Amino acid sequence: MRSATRSALQLLALVAVAGALPAVLAHGDEGATDMDKDMNMNMNMNMTKADPKPDPDSYPPNYFAHPEHVVEIYAHIVLMAIGWVFMLPLAVLFSIAQSRYTLAIQFVFLFTNAVGVLLGISYNANTPDLYPNNAHHKLGWIVTWIVCAQVMIGLVGRVAGMMGRKGAQEHGNEEEQAFIPVSTQAMAEHQRANDAVYTHPYRHSSDSGQGTEPNTESLHSNSVSTAVGQESPIELSDRRAHYEDDDDLEDLHFKPAELLSSKPASSFITKIAGMISTRAWKVLLFPYKLIDRTILLVGFATFCTGIVTFGRFFEGHEIFNGLAHWIKGGIFFWYGIMTLGRWSGSFGELGWAWNVRPKQSSQRWRPTAEFVEGALIFTYGSTNIFLEHLANAGKAFSSTDLEHISITVLFIGGGLLAMLVESTRIRELLNTTVYDAALSHPSRAYSDEERASLREPRQYEFSINPIPGLVILLLGIMMSSHTQQTMISSMVHKQWGNLLTAASFARGFTYVLLYLKPPQSVLPSRPPTELMTAFGLIAGGIIFMASARDAINGMINYDLNAMFFYTVTMGLVGLVMAWVVIALALKGWAVRKESGRAASSWTLTSRA
Repeated sequence: MRSATRSALQLLALVAVAGALPAVLAHGDEGATDMDKDMNMNMNMNMTKADPKPDPDSYPPNYFAHPEHVVEIYAHIVLMAIGWVFMLPLAVLFSIAQSRYTLAIQFVFLFTNAVGVLLGISYNANTPDLYPNNAHHKLGWIVTWIVCAQVMIGLVGRVAGMMGRKGAQEHGNEEEQAFIPVSTQAMAEHQRANDAVYTHPYRHSSDSGQGTEPNTESLHSNSVSTAVGQESPIELSDRRAHYEDDDDLEDLHFKPAELLSSKPASSFITKIAGMISTRAWKVLLFPYKLIDRTILLVGFATFCTGIVTFGRFFEGHEIFNGLAHWIKGGIFFWYGIMTLGRWSGSFGELGWAWNVRPKQSSQRWRPTAEFVEGALIFTYGSTNIFLEHLANAGKAFSSTDLEHISITVLFIGGGLLAMLVESTRIRELLNTTVYDAALSHPSRAYSDEERASLREPRQYEFSINPIPGLVILLLGIMMSSHTQQTMISSMVHKQWGNLLTAASFARGFTYVLLYLKPPQSVLPSRPPTELMTAFGLIAGGIIFMASARDAINGMINYDLNAMFFYTVTMGLVGLVMAWVVIALALKGWAVRKESGRAASSWTLTSRA
């Protein structure tokens, strides 16, 4: 005990000496101290001179500083935020869950969006066009009409009974029943029954009615009385007499969708639903589901163009700098949202939620999450390497261009390496030497204890691939020390570089935890470090977007320092992550609501 205590005290003393050593060396030479002070003062003076406030008249007028109709534009912003940040994601998740409340939430979104659009139209009519030919107006109308078309498909499909969890299955069963194969013998018996009803409506007076008619069923021992589509002669006669008096017989033949509902086809929407065939429904449901999976990304782009238009950013040649920062920042933002979704349990059926992939009826190959991350990194690097020189097109490559191109080369190599590491075939080939050495001895040469060494390690059952995190780590380190023209720009770049670095370290700790104890359950293991990873990626992505040149100039013009924006972003990210978790929980509730199972049945205890 005393030796342990003495060792601990010695270690603390060593740490204290090591910590005091830089201070001792710094005060060892007063001349050097004075020189360092002069250098620091000169540096501070240079950094202060690097960020002079521009002349207010030289900064272009924008909607942010426009003094007229302020209430209308901020009401427009608030309504669009409510619609596109809260209502639309909830509608998408409920639609994927095939909830009965999908249409109601979609109509709430359309109402909110419509009021916001009217306010935007009124504001544009009463204010000068400060951003001519901006992309927000065009893209806003496009996505609005896309969502309207999706809601219309959902409305008609709900009336036709095709949008519910059971609607499509029931419709498919109706078609199967209509095309059930019937044997030739059953068809012949059905024909004889028809002849008995319509050819011999009355019996002879001497007939006892006990099967003496030549076409009665009692004379045929192999008849099938319960075949699909076959009824007794009396039932068939009554049904035919009923339909002969029915004027809507032709409608029943040409409007099969109406058979799914007992209500009369009185509304216009019901008539439209009745005229759509099953094949047409399959065609319509494909874009409906495609919109569900992509509308949030398109809505995010529309929301971003609204911010750009409001601040009048990225006009003229600055479009290249703006696209570079906002596209890359948006990628990291959604990467963080996906990471938070994986922690919450999304994509658990694929084994992406840090869990064991559940057994399913189809055990086809599915890519791991790390393989998808590597593929995205590789694709981004492969496409972006040709775009880094667009801002200086026609000119010689500068050192900054070569620096950016080197980053894309890192993405290409890192993404390719990540995909190779995820390939089970590659890993099996890498084990060839070990296989050859182990197989050179007969199996009887191994004892029972030695046979355990021939089994695959537990770590083989789960993907542990740090390469995507390493690429992001290196990117964060490089951008933290990236040379910038102004002090505030350097600070902002350092902020999001540090956030990406922290996210990479958190992902690394996740792999350490999983390597020590791989997941053994189909339920999400929810490593706590992944919450830190998601936070760093989302916050880093937002600040990445704010580090564009025009955004920095706007911060300087309006006396907004880097720390102000940093603190506001941290609070915003906390709210965004909380809303994502709530929305995913509501989706789980909707799935359980539509499944029809009892609340007590949603557990795996009985199958464990």
